[in-house]
Amino acid sequence: MSDFIFRINPNIVLGPYTISRLGQQVKEWGTRFMVIMDPFLNEAKLSEKIMQSLIDRKVESFVFAELTEGTSTKTIERALALAKEGHVHGIIAIGGAKALHVGRIVAALYNEVHDFYVFADGAIPSTNPLPCICIPTTFRAPLTFTPFVPVTDARNHQLKFMKIQNSVTKLVLIDPNLMLTLTENQKATLSIEIIGMAIEAYLSQKANFFSDMFVEKGLEIMSYALDGSPSLEITTPEEVLMAQAGIMISMASSSSSLGMGSLLALSIYSRYHKSKSLVASVLLPYALEDTCKYKIARIEKLAHIIRACPEDVTGEDAGKAFVEYIRQKIAMANLPTRLKDLNLTIEQLSLSVEDVGQIDLINNLPKSMTTDDLFDFVKLAY
Repeated sequence: MSDFIFRINPNIVLGPYTISRLGQQVKEWGTRFMVIMDPFLNEAKLSEKIMQSLIDRKVESFVFAELTEGTSTKTIERALALAKEGHVHGIIAIGGAKALHVGRIVAALYNEVHDFYVFADGAIPSTNPLPCICIPTTFRAPLTFTPFVPVTDARNHQLKFMKIQNSVTKLVLIDPNLMLTLTENQKATLSIEIIGMAIEAYLSQKANFFSDMFVEKGLEIMSYALDGSPSLEITTPEEVLMAQAGIMISMASSSSSLGMGSLLALSIYSRYHKSKSLVASVLLPYALEDTCKYKIARIEKLAHIIRACPEDVTGEDAGKAFVEYIRQKIAMANLPTRLKDLNLTIEQLSLSVEDVGQIDLINNLPKSMTTDDLFDFVKLAY
């Protein structure tokens, strides 16, 4: 087992209507902020409500919402330049993963004087970062609790992981009401992605007692959100249960590691802008079938926790039941079941596989895998 290191940072606030106290929360770090906001919040008419909390507390702010290119280095460069021109005290990042990732890098590099691409190519920032407040609007915040941020290198569309200071993120504020605008399709893909993240964290070579604890409790809560509580004692709304499960599993993933499905989904998104959650949901049943061959005891435990099968079903039968449970969720949501359904060619996917092969996190997979092994897996899911 690898060493376990635990830091109580950042603070986490989770609950309905917590966004209404945003202005009060951020005043600890300053009175002028750049708000990096997912454009959909404007469409959902939520941006005014969010900004009003800052206005009411006399916190100055301006919005950056140019996220059509996702976490591209071009987008990050533009946002960083605007932040420096605005002489801000901190960054507030509101939205899905791309808003949170861009916000964290801008905060990390704000005081650096070297060219941005020095850091994109592997240099580690050494100055004090700005405080960053992350407000996810989906049911997960992968990598938010780590010093690593996935970005797309605009020079070649390749996935890279930039390393930033540990102290960047000061607060993660989670308001389940911000997630009520998600469509049923989005909720389905996100829930399957979260289950996949949980399995990856549980089976990783970096798994530890802390990540195991959060995976197990997170999946238990996720089962209540997806299939209802086995008793009448739990009356918590679905969106609150999903937010609780998602943050627990995000913390587990940060303490352990992402796995094959998540890395491939990130790489395919970088190359071809296909939804990470959708790609992850396509890959999950195939990855689960593969891990059943050599981690069946761990898979059996998770199958029982998420109630994919009765307690008296064990071993390979429990693994098969878990795979079938995932496939049923995919079918019920009418989601794609093959990578080719996403209008991807096998030649395109080979580039994404090569990108994953160059990422250090591949060493944390449950078993050693070469790029040839990864490509064989992708062909299976194609």
